[in-house]
Amino acid sequence: MKTRLPVIFIIITVMLDSVGIGLIMPVMPGLIHDINGMNLSEAVIPGTMLAFTFAFMQFLFGPTVGNLSDHFGRRPILLTSLAAMSASYLLFGLAGSLWVLFVGRIATGITGATFSTANAYMADITAPDKRAAAFGMTGAAFGVGFIIGPAIGGLLGEMGVRAPFFAAAFVALTNGVLGYFVLPETLTPEKRRVFQLSRCNPLRAILRLRHVPQVGPYVLVILAFTIAHNVYPSVWSFFTQLQFGFSEGMVGVSLAIFGVFIVIVQGGVIRAMVPRFGEWKTALIGLSINVVVMILTGLISQQWMLFALMPIMALGVIVGPALQGLMSKVTDPEHQGELQGVLSSMQGIAMIVSPLLMGNLFRIFTAEDAPIHQPGAPFFAAAILAAIALVILARKKPAISD
Repeated sequence: MKTRLPVIFIIITVMLDSVGIGLIMPVMPGLIHDINGMNLSEAVIPGTMLAFTFAFMQFLFGPTVGNLSDHFGRRPILLTSLAAMSASYLLFGLAGSLWVLFVGRIATGITGATFSTANAYMADITAPDKRAAAFGMTGAAFGVGFIIGPAIGGLLGEMGVRAPFFAAAFVALTNGVLGYFVLPETLTPEKRRVFQLSRCNPLRAILRLRHVPQVGPYVLVILAFTIAHNVYPSVWSFFTQLQFGFSEGMVGVSLAIFGVFIVIVQGGVIRAMVPRFGEWKTALIGLSINVVVMILTGLISQQWMLFALMPIMALGVIVGPALQGLMSKVTDPEHQGELQGVLSSMQGIAMIVSPLLMGNLFRIFTAEDAPIHQPGAPFFAAAILAAIALVILARKKPAISD
């Protein structure tokens, strides 16, 4: 049981990271209105900027948090981040002005970067050939958080727009207390390295890994794939309402169903595919699936087709864990935190770039004066990005045994 408790703690921590993203979605317009009386139309601007702030902080601080974990160890970084996360949610619940919300979102963005440390911890305690499956577990936890986050936010929001934040603060603090008692340190002193501020620059960290022969091309692959795959959270609600006439409730149902399939894939299917095909071939299969499904999603016009595609659509997420497992194999133990930090920054870049790219494409091709009316345009662009990632990966077969 003791050996399972740290893993349970990591899973809960990762889940909290994604819950925090979805938790505020149902109540943010009401919270902004509660603070300064803005209506829905007016609240879009600060709401969008808050989302941007969160993503930018994750990008900016991903390498810093990962490097700190390589120097101080995984345990203190995780516990400190949970304490800070709890405080930031409490700040949201008590906010009386918009600037306080931005301070809280900055804090949640920084503490949300613990995903990199959580993955480094899993790499520490998992054999190299089992890491893709372990990353699949954390990915599944992240998916579960995306399912229950908006549900919790909406349910508790009925009690008041600030209630979800107080609940999140309590859960984060409780998990931190659990970690204090059950989480052992996994990075031994001889494997730690000196903290260097120069390694905390996310752009430099990415460029440095790009020149590592076995890692560089995979960084480009995972960046292109992540921007492409973020087409779903970027335009899903707009696309499904326009293309299929979904109500807001139906959008929520479709996201929940999609999330369930993602959890099944990341928590189970990936465990069967990697041992059989290896990380490299599994990622190739996943990218191929993404290219086809994204094209089909952009073309379909009936609801049943969308739901029929969902299981295959969800299968495309095998790319992330497979690539993470492959990259961790060719990275030394003392640099696992740095690697995961860079990957966290990649996710941050995708969360910044993808909404801007996909949202503008959707607006351009659905406007009244659009040269071609095509709501599926963002998915075609995502398919192109996935195809580019596929070509890069196909040309870079790993030298290690896969």
